[in-house]
Amino acid sequence: MAKCKKEEGPPPPPGWMATFSDLNSLLMTFFVMLFSMSSVSPGKFQQAAVSFRSPFSGTPPSVLTGGRSLSEESLITSNPGIRVELFRLQDNPKYKGRITIEENDRGTIIKMQDMAFFEPGSARLTADAKELLYKLGIILIEHSNNEIEIYGFTDDRPPQNTSIYPSNWHLAAARAASVAKFYADEMKQKRTLERLADVKEGKFDPEYYYNADRFFPIAVGDKDIINDIENLKSNIEAQKLKLKEDFEKGKINISNMKLEEKKLEEQYKKNLEILRKKYRRIDLLILRQRLR
Repeated sequence: MAKCKKEEGPPPPPGWMATFSDLNSLLMTFFVMLFSMSSVSPGKFQQAAVSFRSPFSGTPPSVLTGGRSLSEESLITSNPGIRVELFRLQDNPKYKGRITIEENDRGTIIKMQDMAFFEPGSARLTADAKELLYKLGIILIEHSNNEIEIYGFTDDRPPQNTSIYPSNWHLAAARAASVAKFYADEMKQKRTLERLADVKEGKFDPEYYYNADRFFPIAVGDKDIINDIENLKSNIEAQKLKLKEDFEKGKINISNMKLEEKKLEEQYKKNLEILRKKYRRIDLLILRQRLR
């Protein structure tokens, strides 16, 4: 009787495949372990995400510029979390009408005005100013790595003879520098203590977020308010001229003209004080993130 022929199965895989699979598993475990121990930079993560997204959205990096992206991304406008927190702070009854958020070609500018950031003629931050800058810092500084320009303002009144600042330009520069120092020094120390556990575990790096190289103090001085005051004076003078013409044409008598001129003078003084309060101001410009 003839023997049944044994069916042959597929050939066994080569031995190197088992070793290769083990190697891949060990490498994956190693990289996951490294990632879990690292502190993720939101800014660099955003850059990486955009670099992956751009080729699939029809805007691949240009080959004409050696692979550099032509676009610049604003983390403030592209990050819904930052945007929501900023608008929430803007709607806070304590700051209602005092915080303005605008977009321009260079980035997002946050104007804080009509607040006693400094004592008159001084560059020392008040407690209210530090409170607001602290809240903004947590939103802006710890959720991005964008560079920030800080603009200092003064009103039109020159510093007193006893002041250490010879001009409003010097005072404005000192005020902008005070804000930069607050972030790079005082707030960094405070946040280090508040998040000490995260700092020890490597989840929060205050040296990275509050690096002094991120902040650029810039003096505006009294340039803007002087322009506004000139416009205010021109408007008042035009109304006085109209009153004089009406008087010469006999439309009003001398008593009415003097009365209206006195009202215009009072209106000028009132609007001047409003302008001076408005220029108790600090601007933060969060520069657009340049993607490379």
